[in-house]
Amino acid sequence: MERREPPQTDEGWYVLHDLRTIDWDAWRGASERDRELAIDDGVEFLEAAANLDDADAGASAVFSVFGHEADLLILHLRPTIRELDTLERRFEQTAFAEFTERTNSYLSVTEASGYTGAEAYFDPEQEADPGITNYIESRLYPDLPDAEFVSFYPMDKRRQPEQNWYDLSFEDRADLMSGHGDIGREYAGKVSQIISGSVGLDDFEWGVTLFADDPTDVKDLLYEMRFDPSSSKYAEFGPFFSGRRFPPSDLEALLAGESIPTDEDAFGDDATAAGDEDLLAELERFGVDVDAAPAGANGLVFSSEADVETVRDEVEGLRGNFEHYDTHVLTEVYEDGDGAAIVSVWETESAADTAAGFLEELPGVTDYRQGSLGGDADGGAAESDAGHRDAEGGRPHGDDAAAHGDDSGSAPTSHGSDGEADLREELEERGIYGGQPHGEDVYALVLYSEADPEELSEEVESLSDGFDRYDSHVKTAVYEAPGEDAHPAVVSLWGTESAAGTAGGYLEDLPGIVRQAGDDGAATAADDESAATEGDSGFGTMGMFYTVKPEHREDFVEKFDTVGGLLADMEGHLQTDLYANREDENDMFIASRWESREDCMDFFRSDAFVDTVDWGRDVLADRPRHVFLA
Repeated sequence: MERREPPQTDEGWYVLHDLRTIDWDAWRGASERDRELAIDDGVEFLEAAANLDDADAGASAVFSVFGHEADLLILHLRPTIRELDTLERRFEQTAFAEFTERTNSYLSVTEASGYTGAEAYFDPEQEADPGITNYIESRLYPDLPDAEFVSFYPMDKRRQPEQNWYDLSFEDRADLMSGHGDIGREYAGKVSQIISGSVGLDDFEWGVTLFADDPTDVKDLLYEMRFDPSSSKYAEFGPFFSGRRFPPSDLEALLAGESIPTDEDAFGDDATAAGDEDLLAELERFGVDVDAAPAGANGLVFSSEADVETVRDEVEGLRGNFEHYDTHVLTEVYEDGDGAAIVSVWETESAADTAAGFLEELPGVTDYRQGSLGGDADGGAAESDAGHRDAEGGRPHGDDAAAHGDDSGSAPTSHGSDGEADLREELEERGIYGGQPHGEDVYALVLYSEADPEELSEEVESLSDGFDRYDSHVKTAVYEAPGEDAHPAVVSLWGTESAAGTAGGYLEDLPGIVRQAGDDGAATAADDESAATEGDSGFGTMGMFYTVKPEHREDFVEKFDTVGGLLADMEGHLQTDLYANREDENDMFIASRWESREDCMDFFRSDAFVDTVDWGRDVLADRPRHVFLA
């Protein structure tokens, strides 16, 4: 087999994403003196890291993380891995660290590769274009954007028999990466990124850190990229972590539950209504209509000693690239004394920052001015963005960027009421896994069909193949139970609740669907109308999922028959069926319904159930898992 030549790469700074939870119980129980010491120590460490007191180059920042994965993300970039190692241990010496626990971390190094026009940068016999060189160096030694929102996720390229990224030719990979980059360039000025390689350093191959002032810009970018073949055919994604940046000095406010950043202008676009008066005067001198610029626009004026025609020829090529970006307003060259002036206007400051890196390489450039053109950077945007979100609401798997299924084999989870949390806790005491409290696992859908199982399986297999394109899809399969009155069940597991809800719309179109587990008035797995009246939903435990050791499958089925006899005599029991995956007979679930939650819990508390759980430890490949509906 032909060995593929890997594209060349260049590496820059090492990157550490350090995710931590705060022990809130310990924090609330600590003395005022201990809390003050912890805050002082924490602020001192974070400010010293941000000020690069420990290094000659790099960057550090701290973010408040949304959701259950963590409370804090501490992001460090340093020239050497030794400096990262020292920073990690130095943090652990602080009094603040005693109130935190690391829940996740990711090690990588900033990376640029020889795709999409950058080949000359890696060829010592060619002179790379200054713009390309500047672009590569900006990726290897990035500035942290002043954006408030951050989204981090690790990712791989697929290595499956029919979808192996590494079996593609360089030309095919470069073409796919070019198309992928075209999408990203449409968001220049709205979303900034740091791409870091992690092959041999951490669990995935790359880490991606995205920065934006508006979180929906990140969502829209990633949603659009899902449909690009580079992602839809060849990308695998890990968990996503999202947060808001705040200054280290606001650590006390964060711990007190106050709004952060305490200074609303700490991050993001700092355009003011007045704008930069000197810059505005300069633009007016060249006849630029500042009033026509969008609210919050940012302008650049470069001075060059080169001949104006020479500069115009160079800018003509740059302008063609700039016009690929939605944030570009104008770029023009004007005669200015014996030299030239280059004026470039962009919708956002970060887009102007990027353009400046290319414009400063123009012939004869001596200096430049950059600043706000005035107006409210958010003016008119809120209503427009809200309308966009409404218009896009409900599109298939539109929030896949937010969460992904856990490949660790963790079980489905419970979501919702305090009653479910109590149930989960009680199940855990009995050795049954009922999921984590905030949706760390998966969301389940179960629909019952009166169609022929063979026909149903063919339809589900085709649907499942389509679902597999989405990272939040865990599994969709057909399960069967013995007995003529037990309809086949279609089970679909997803990493996000909204993805599961959207999938439900497709699953409902499968042949012969009679109901979905959890529907009002649907009381039994066999749709036994005598067991419940219309409008009486009962209490559906959804299912106990089991992975049975192959050599003990018959023993397990026999035991179920015995327990089924006990269940039939229990008060409040409606119906229970044992279902097996048509593709894997050792993958089973028990669908059980009761008149009330308390009736169900009476069974879980019974000696018969305890004996069954103890017996199951010898025949199951994993502990039983209780699953709640999405």
